[in-house]
Amino acid sequence: MPNIEIYSSDFCPFCSRAKNLLRKKGLAFTEIGVDGDPVTRQKMIERSGGGQTVPQIFIDDRPIGGSDELAALEQSGELDRLLEGGG
Repeated sequence: MPNIEIYSSDFCPFCSRAKNLLRKKGLAFTEIGVDGDPVTRQKMIERSGGGQTVPQIFIDDRPIGGSDELAALEQSGELDRLLEGGG
């Protein structure tokens, strides 16, 4: 099972959409909240290569991007390949 991490914020509809997609696929993930935590937010920005918006999603430490990028990977079939370790 891949290690999936998602940096998120409360009341973020894009975060909810990404988490719902992952849950729909039966995937476990670690949610890391950034609200009111500038140190964690800065770590997210550094890990993602400059991504300042939430969500920022990582699969096995590989930055995926946000909700739109996750949805595009799912639609293209690439998400399953990444999850199987083929990315």
